[in-house]
Amino acid sequence: MNGREFADCVGAGLLERAGRAAGRVQENAPLPVDVLESDDEYLLVFDTPGADAGDIDVTYEGDSVHVRVDRFREFDADFEVVFPGRGLTLEGHATLPANAVVNADAGRAELNEDGTLHVFLPKHGTAEADIHVTATDDSDDESA
Repeated sequence: MNGREFADCVGAGLLERAGRAAGRVQENAPLPVDVLESDDEYLLVFDTPGADAGDIDVTYEGDSVHVRVDRFREFDADFEVVFPGRGLTLEGHATLPANAVVNADAGRAELNEDGTLHVFLPKHGTAEADIHVTATDDSDDESA
């Protein structure tokens, strides 16, 4: 092995390690979330980049909404991964205000094309529940 081959090998190894470290950092950082309130319900907006509706689990327990995203990478056969930097498992949670009383069984979650997950929790009820996630079709909005 000559000096150039050695440098290429070391450089590839460093890129791979840096990519794995970046992915771990992303997996350990909580998903960003906004909590909004109207007269009738709470709306929690999570950033869930690169997720499909089937990759997302949403649960409501106590006074908190928990979101877990298990993403999958699709590779092109013509390319080799040089820098695997995207985390595959992402998690986040949001705690509702202390006086919040919601009907979690009536909750719904919608994954938008822009990668945001909207979790709607109607007020006035108590329950713990798994909330089904659906994908929205924003194409109807474009024709309006």
